[in-house]
Amino acid sequence: MVLTVALTAGSVAVVQPPAHAVPATIPLTVKNNSGRNDAVYLYVLGTNLTTGRLGWADANGAFHQWAAGSIPPSPAPDVSIAGPANGQTKTIQIPKLSGRVYLSLGAKIRFFLTPTGLVQPAPWNPSDVNRDVLFDWSEYTLNDAGLWINSSQVDMFSVPHAVGVKNTAGAVKNTGNLIANGRNSVFDALAGQPGGWGNLIYTRPSDGLRLRALAPGKGIDAGRLSPTIMDSYVTRSWDFYRTRTLTVIPFANEPNTRFFGRTAGNAMVFTNTSGQTVATFQKPSTANVFGCDGALHAPNDLVVGPIARTLCAALNRSTLAGITTQPSLNPAQFYLDPVTNHYSRKIHARMVDGKAYGFAFDDVGGFESLVHDADPNTAYITLTPF
Repeated sequence: MVLTVALTAGSVAVVQPPAHAVPATIPLTVKNNSGRNDAVYLYVLGTNLTTGRLGWADANGAFHQWAAGSIPPSPAPDVSIAGPANGQTKTIQIPKLSGRVYLSLGAKIRFFLTPTGLVQPAPWNPSDVNRDVLFDWSEYTLNDAGLWINSSQVDMFSVPHAVGVKNTAGAVKNTGNLIANGRNSVFDALAGQPGGWGNLIYTRPSDGLRLRALAPGKGIDAGRLSPTIMDSYVTRSWDFYRTRTLTVIPFANEPNTRFFGRTAGNAMVFTNTSGQTVATFQKPSTANVFGCDGALHAPNDLVVGPIARTLCAALNRSTLAGITTQPSLNPAQFYLDPVTNHYSRKIHARMVDGKAYGFAFDDVGGFESLVHDADPNTAYITLTPF
């Protein structure tokens, strides 16, 4: 898989110009409060926003383009940066790019290169060489409009960590902190959830450590979760709008931009306020719901994409069959149906601020674990206790 990171999963944001010019690099302070004695390794990888080239950054924030790889993929050079020991901090510089900060504990991540890009680790693949490595990542974009940085559980839940930003005025924002013993609590809750959700957990054979829980879409790909587990809720949702109208208001700052959906046959058809048909969605599969793709593919436009994102969020949160104006903005209404994205539900429930990236469009309504500042001074990643 070629490294292409979308930080905010297609959300539309109004960005204020920064009070000061954003520098070419800013400090990233990584603090290790994990309580583990493993060596920590950091990797800053992404796309140069000026050239569009894929590459990596060293500890000083200098960007280096990847050399061309081969088919089959050839090993990438070791670009790891030594991270902080338990109880310590390490500050590096991160440049303007859109990408990821990977972190691994106890062993380095092995990356590979193709002629056109970087092969990322895919531990949901039983043959992936990084399957038994304890690792995770945060996503970030630093550009002239500021810094966005988020933790992500879109693919998996593994290493608990929080992200933060301090601006030039000294104000600090952070998110992604789990409750006390939150990592074990997530795993225990998944293990106790009927329907095979415990199969998403992968335990390292060598020491019995629960390394990660796969997101349900990845679990389906790996044969660890039923590919029809959401089908009954999707059918109920589609049937619900055979006799009712779904109103989608995709932009909080544009309450008069509305689209109206009704189900006809196997499709949900949307019109605008003038009565013109603007989008049609075939009934999605369970995999489409968890992946927010396929029948729910969201192009980067101002009509079809925003409707698709809203549908995806409502299906994952199980609010679509019952709440006729979407997106629903009351988290007390999320995940109440027995057929829901229990993986996302259990992670959100164990976040101190309730925010997580449990699926690709968890940013719909602002429930994602993301911080942004137009005037960034310092970014933070904190490994929190296991």
